[in-house]
Amino acid sequence: MAVIEAKNIGIMFKLRHERRRTLKKSVMNIFKKKLSTHNFWALKEVSFRVNDGESLGIIGKNGSGKTTLLRVIGGIFKPDEGSINVRGKVSTLLSVGAGFQPELSGLENIYLNGTILGLKKKEIDAIADSIIAFSELNNFIDVPVKTYSSGMHARLGFSIAVNIERDIMLIDEILGVGDRHFREKCERKMSQFRERAKTIILVSHNTEAIKSFCNRAILLDKGIMIAEGQPEDVVEQYLKS
Repeated sequence: MAVIEAKNIGIMFKLRHERRRTLKKSVMNIFKKKLSTHNFWALKEVSFRVNDGESLGIIGKNGSGKTTLLRVIGGIFKPDEGSINVRGKVSTLLSVGAGFQPELSGLENIYLNGTILGLKKKEIDAIADSIIAFSELNNFIDVPVKTYSSGMHARLGFSIAVNIERDIMLIDEILGVGDRHFREKCERKMSQFRERAKTIILVSHNTEAIKSFCNRAILLDKGIMIAEGQPEDVVEQYLKS
């Protein structure tokens, strides 16, 4: 059964930029703010299906629309064209430290994120120790996250995502962050999710991770899906491009 179904998705952004002008004209028009605009399609006519328990890899060059597509699946962006139908609760890990409040401690952010995802306090109480243990941030869990390194952000963010389980997990490049020990730990956890038939969407430039972890992949280029199929075949086309 398809848990994600995308039909001809299009996402359009209006890009504004100021025309070049002389210093005199710039001063005269300082309050007018005359800007030229043009439409930029970050995604165009993207269609695919993801079945329950499938692991889908999304690859492409920087700026190809990978993260934008994840945000559409996660409900952060609404398509300007086409439609997206997602069946099930989604856990989204789009970037290191996304959604963290810098002035709050690691523990306070655990409760904040849990609340945003719809958990009650007693439910967060039940998993807080597991989140802290997985993150290995015991000595820093009561410190404001603004003092965390990028690796520490990654540890906390991933630990929250995998302990607050959802039907569908969206992961953007997070497996490439942190030291080798933690990356291997994350990969083992993701393998456990796959064995338990969780649906996972993974964006990564690590083609070996895409080939070993995913059972299907799609390739984006300038917002257009140009390939879909077995990870080995899609990765080969990506590398050739």
